[in-house]
Amino acid sequence: MKQRLLILGSLREFVQLIQLAKSRGIYTIVCDGYPDSEGKKYADKAYDIDVGDTDRIVSICQLERVDGIITSFSDYLFECMVKIANKAGLKCYFSPEKLDYYRNKDIMKQMFRQLSIPTAKYVRLSSDFSDSLLDDMEFPVVVKPIDKYGSRGILVLYSVEEIRKYYDFICATSEIKEILVEEYNEGYEFNMMSWVLDGEIHVISIADREKTPVCTNDIPISTRNVYPSRLIHNVYDEAKDILQKVANYTGQTSGVLSMQFFWSPGEPVSVCEVAGRFFGYEHELVDYCCGLKVENLLLDYLYDDTSLRNTLKKHTPFFEKNSAVLYFHGKNGLMVDNQEAASQLSNMKGVKDAWLFYKPGERIIPHGVNPYAVRYYISDGTRKEIDRMTRYIYKHISITTKDGEEILYENQIPKYPEL
Repeated sequence: MKQRLLILGSLREFVQLIQLAKSRGIYTIVCDGYPDSEGKKYADKAYDIDVGDTDRIVSICQLERVDGIITSFSDYLFECMVKIANKAGLKCYFSPEKLDYYRNKDIMKQMFRQLSIPTAKYVRLSSDFSDSLLDDMEFPVVVKPIDKYGSRGILVLYSVEEIRKYYDFICATSEIKEILVEEYNEGYEFNMMSWVLDGEIHVISIADREKTPVCTNDIPISTRNVYPSRLIHNVYDEAKDILQKVANYTGQTSGVLSMQFFWSPGEPVSVCEVAGRFFGYEHELVDYCCGLKVENLLLDYLYDDTSLRNTLKKHTPFFEKNSAVLYFHGKNGLMVDNQEAASQLSNMKGVKDAWLFYKPGERIIPHGVNPYAVRYYISDGTRKEIDRMTRYIYKHISITTKDGEEILYENQIPKYPEL
């Protein structure tokens, strides 16, 4: 009997997952609230339903005789998948009662504290907080809602007065009307993806996550992720041990476990967050570097345990090839007109893929369906060559309004220590 898979999510990053599933002879059903998304053009069947409507999607699983459910690339999609799988009786590597460890920032921080995992000093505040609760905090601080994702509502603030001023804005879309305040970490930042097999951490990748400051109170924007990290040998053992502690604590014995963390020379690794999904818009770089497609790990988890084990046994995160994804963010509300320079760069040697997210006449909407204005994947070079290509693109890229105003923020490459 043909396997029938429900894929939660259908935006562009899901296309390869859908295609790989179909190439295995799996009947693919995609589901989310985006009726015109690209993934729905490739799936065998599609439903336009809010992914948070658990009962309705469970009914679809029963109607379609689904034997597997999978998603990735989004914390919210991961949460919804866990709840749907539990109610529909489908295989899933995490359980609803433990979701707060990965989805509630305060409970996550408490877990780090219990495990003696270094993390930024923080405090949880309600709207009537006392100034004295911040006496031990060093400014600037990062202030964020307790239960949101995708950098929504996150600000860098420089005083108690600013926290009061922006309090309602930060938790405007939250169900929990409290905020988390943590000290700002200026160290190097990393994205780490792993797979848990039989309770043991297998590191898939560690990447440099580069950011660029843009406005006084906005958090620095993510501008480039480079695989593998040039500092991987400095952080690998410590970061892996931390993820192993987390998996042991939460009881996760299989599936995806990712982490964002900081490190500075002479300092321990400091964890920002952990998540039960792969990172979207950059997981392709693992494939460029070593040929491993994380989508195959997700499918093998459901349908081919032997292949999953063989892949993890052979894999190493110390890639010989280098690749990077470059993100360009647009300024809120500006209308796109001239994208010629950005389009021409798509044809540059070494650019593996490029995507212009907006069409002329469309306005930039941060945190909307389009997370960036432009994105480039570059590969097949040494780290030195990847940096050279990056600088060239940073120098020559442009998207302007009809009046010639530059829409894109200017990206920067940070300086790395000579180790």
